[in-house]
Amino acid sequence: MNILEFKNVTKTFGGLTAVGNVSFEVEKDSIFGLIGPNGAGKTTIFNLITGIYKISQGEIYFKEDSIHDLQPHKIAQRGITRTFQNIRLFKKLTTYENILTACHDNATYGIVNALLRDHKFKGQEKKLHEKAQELMGILGLSSQKNIIASNLPYGMQRRLEIARALALNPSLLLLDEPAAGMNPDETIKLMELIKEIREHFGLSIVVIEHHMDLIMGVCDKIMVLNFGQKLADGTAQDIQTNPKVREAYLGEEEEHC
Repeated sequence: MNILEFKNVTKTFGGLTAVGNVSFEVEKDSIFGLIGPNGAGKTTIFNLITGIYKISQGEIYFKEDSIHDLQPHKIAQRGITRTFQNIRLFKKLTTYENILTACHDNATYGIVNALLRDHKFKGQEKKLHEKAQELMGILGLSSQKNIIASNLPYGMQRRLEIARALALNPSLLLLDEPAAGMNPDETIKLMELIKEIREHFGLSIVVIEHHMDLIMGVCDKIMVLNFGQKLADGTAQDIQTNPKVREAYLGEEEEHC
């Protein structure tokens, strides 16, 4: 079963085609990689999935339901969350407060319940605090609980952003360059973390990344974009041995190494 489907999707900005007639599927419970040179259209695809941009042509389906005409908050409510290439946290709040704030999106009590501090309020608050504690444990952030977010090491800030996304209980998690700015050891740990997240939460993940070791190490399937067009897709082995991919992307990566 596919959790996400792109069908002949095109996005144009004036006379520029950022994404041109792209089709792909993300299988349920899989990790899907999206790679390509800078400007290939990768982040544009994330913005189309989340409704930040509207498609010019084509169709996007999530759990077999059309989502390309929905507003971003409606798409998020369906179960799609994302992280960003540039980390977005509440910099002056602690690690715990950042996660708890995101957890509160799941609260269903009203203002009256909160003012009266009634049974519904107390019961839900207890569960939200437990959820925040659980996420800190899974993401390896428990020892950083009371640290202000801006004071966290860069790798921990990345983990905190992922924890905040997971607090929304997604069924599809979009990670936009999660290893950006990380050293090799941090990248290896992140690779294992992504696998653990998929297994623990039973969700599907789409990853944009320039670190080829991470992409090749975690993804069940990979799609390569070049100038807004799909160049190739397949397993890591398929991508590594594709001469067009090596010329357009992997060869470029090797030159910089």
